[in-house]
Amino acid sequence: MGTITGLLFDKDGTLFDFDATWGAWAQGMAFELAEGDPALAGRLAAAIGFDLRAARFERASPVIAGTVAEVAELMLPLLPRHDLQSLVATLDLGAQRAPQVPAADLPACLGGLKARGMRLGVATNDAEASARVHLQKAGVGAFFDYVAGYDSGHGAKPGAGPLLAFATAFALAPASVAMVGDSLHDMAAARAAGMRAVAVLSGPATRADLAGAADVVLDTIAELPDWLDAGAP
Repeated sequence: MGTITGLLFDKDGTLFDFDATWGAWAQGMAFELAEGDPALAGRLAAAIGFDLRAARFERASPVIAGTVAEVAELMLPLLPRHDLQSLVATLDLGAQRAPQVPAADLPACLGGLKARGMRLGVATNDAEASARVHLQKAGVGAFFDYVAGYDSGHGAKPGAGPLLAFATAFALAPASVAMVGDSLHDMAAARAAGMRAVAVLSGPATRADLAGAADVVLDTIAELPDWLDAGAP
């Protein structure tokens, strides 16, 4: 395998623990949109694959790897007073307020990777503005050379567009870039772009879910330095 010169990260479930971050968001949004109606809140939660009582997402929830617009489309039939554009805006604003729970010591991990001369980027199916807010709030925005959301003009994962745009921006060969993510969408995007596929277990997917689609499965991004030191096998 060639030398890795760029690392492209998914955001939710990779840089930030998925359930710890988005469970509270989903609960709050369900009740906010339902205007306090518990039955409607339950139906909204079910529509996006979220267990309202347990505050956990189902492993097949579209929220895990989908875009905000896709999530809004699932909720919209239950919210006749909303249109798609206003619902997307409401979900985006709620996402920006969501408190992010890091999946690892992000400043130490990302700082160490930058010290190796790595180009670092984020490719998320969240909105770009939300992603930038979350990274800045976590104190790690400056570590990233590139941030792309589903609305940045490169398409969304599992498409290869946002990954190849990162490689092109810094004249990196796709084979020298690793896409690091917690979902099968991330792994599929890596394959489509001709990049290394690195899975982490800080999202809802299990090792068994990811192992067949990834080159390597790590517990969290904190294990990336050891993987790189081993030659990124």
